[in-house]
Amino acid sequence: MSKQKLPYGLWKSPISASLIAGGIRLNDVQFSPDGQTLVWSQSQDGKTSLFAWRKGEAAWNLSGEFNPSGAVGYGGGDFFAGNDVVIFCDRNGRLYSKPYNTGLPKALTPEFGGCASPVLSPDEKTVYFVHTYEGRDVLASVPADGSTWSTILRHGADFYMQPTLSSDGSLFSWVEWEHPNMPWDGARLMLGVLSKDKKGLKAVKHIAGDENVAVFQPAFSPDGSKLAWLQNSAEFDDLVVIDLENDTRQVLLENQNLLPPAWVQGQRTLNWTADGKSIYYLLNQQGSISLNKIDLMNDQGEWNRQASSLRGERIETEGFTLLEQPTLSPDGSLAFIAQSASQPPRIALLKDSQILTIARSASDVLSNDDFATPQSFSWISSDGIEVHGLYYPPTNANYTAEGVPPLIVYIHGGPTSQVFNAYNMEAAWFNNRGYAYFAVNYRGSTGYGRSYRDALKGNWGSLDLQDSIEGTQALVEAGLADPKKLVIKGGSSGGMVVLNALVHHPGFFKAGLCSYGVSNLFSWDMDTHKFEAHYNESLVGKLPEAAEKYFAWSPIFHADKIRDAVAIFQGSEDKVVSVEQSESIVNILMANKVPHIYKLYEGEGHGFRKKATLVNFYETIDRFLKQYVIFSL
Repeated sequence: MSKQKLPYGLWKSPISASLIAGGIRLNDVQFSPDGQTLVWSQSQDGKTSLFAWRKGEAAWNLSGEFNPSGAVGYGGGDFFAGNDVVIFCDRNGRLYSKPYNTGLPKALTPEFGGCASPVLSPDEKTVYFVHTYEGRDVLASVPADGSTWSTILRHGADFYMQPTLSSDGSLFSWVEWEHPNMPWDGARLMLGVLSKDKKGLKAVKHIAGDENVAVFQPAFSPDGSKLAWLQNSAEFDDLVVIDLENDTRQVLLENQNLLPPAWVQGQRTLNWTADGKSIYYLLNQQGSISLNKIDLMNDQGEWNRQASSLRGERIETEGFTLLEQPTLSPDGSLAFIAQSASQPPRIALLKDSQILTIARSASDVLSNDDFATPQSFSWISSDGIEVHGLYYPPTNANYTAEGVPPLIVYIHGGPTSQVFNAYNMEAAWFNNRGYAYFAVNYRGSTGYGRSYRDALKGNWGSLDLQDSIEGTQALVEAGLADPKKLVIKGGSSGGMVVLNALVHHPGFFKAGLCSYGVSNLFSWDMDTHKFEAHYNESLVGKLPEAAEKYFAWSPIFHADKIRDAVAIFQGSEDKVVSVEQSESIVNILMANKVPHIYKLYEGEGHGFRKKATLVNFYETIDRFLKQYVIFSL
């Protein structure tokens, strides 16, 4: 069938705002220790639920009206799958136990503060978890029957993450760090012996990491004799293991892209096999995440001490390009969250080289023809550095157009984050309507080495903007975008880039789309939550010495220069970027009669979750772009 000619931006698309808003976000998946039960966390329309599945049975909802959500920092670490029960953190701050069979969840802790990353002891008598209350984070334990109050196991550090137990329940390991660091800058891997009553720690040792060396996900071998972890002390990362019996350590993999930024609790990338002879791990290669396996024994069945002979083997996963949260059953079955550019996220089970889909995040109403294949696009910056991004061309099975397309330039948040080669419904929503979409992995992004990420230190507001402008210009020069119809879009720190682009490069972009963008670095530095309370010291500088930079790169102080149309979106309950950050910009736009719209979504936080919000968000963008970009002279 021949395609109909229609101007870019006016193509009819099966990808509606309701279709995007109705999708399910998959958060985590875990096997129970005996491998009999698979549990996952999923969110839809602002509500999170736990589901369980066993071979030969239909999946069932475990959490009912409860809302399992880790409540430390940005969240994560929602639950722990035991053999007989699941332990979960509810959004109300309490810790609960729920049997897999009939029975209501039972509260284990009072309703105060927030908890995350529960770990159930092998005898299922004690739960260990991260807790926060009034700005103080601790590691704590509580009886699994909720019979007594919880006990603080460890305190004194500013943050705790990734607690884990040895298989016999005697050893306890975790990651901790202090301000002003973020966990990817530097952290400590700790190891302690639990007391007989499980209420205290003794013989606590600092195993690895420091203020300049990041560590991630301690993982005990099945027999408890070894502890593996990831660390970053150079350009890329290492997989390290220590023999706890003789205190010797070995680097198993060196200078690989292994360590994700620990924005949330509960992240996993490592799994020991049940026999302790191999480790599965995730590897990031230019924005694609693959599953790999390293065998630790030599041909004689002995531990291989020759690091040079250790090699990772990639495991085939049927074309998936982004794998997350791998979990391993004793029988060798692997489960994970999997997706690709044209395959929506799903809970996937890998056994005997075959993949079975257990649950899907979206219905299969769209075909591969509805999705663009993302193309790597790199350019050399004006200061001589190669910078990276992903370009998605306009794609629609029924339409074509003449000339070059309008372009949506997407700036990710963080700024320590990355856009992956994965299922991107937002890109598809734009592509299917006749827009090209360009995701900029500017300097400051992860995935390209520590020096690439650290280049943004002291340059936040400047270097990310430079890379976004120069990358867009490179696309224009390559004939991939219409220079008269450029749009910049971003949220949080990406929203700050949007505002700075409109301030410092008026007329370059036809319009801006800003969601909960940072507009005032001074007030953001004073008002943001604990996790990022000192982030500005690294990204911009310490006050008062760096006040000039704060002023120069805070859009609010230069917003009177904005002349291009801009849409501002904000959540009323955002605890990271306050409502005032957006409304201060809106007030200036109103005073200067700059074309704009402002949407304040009640009950939304830092990132929109409710279906009604998302429908309104995308429908508003569609109308806004038609008025100010597609139909504008």
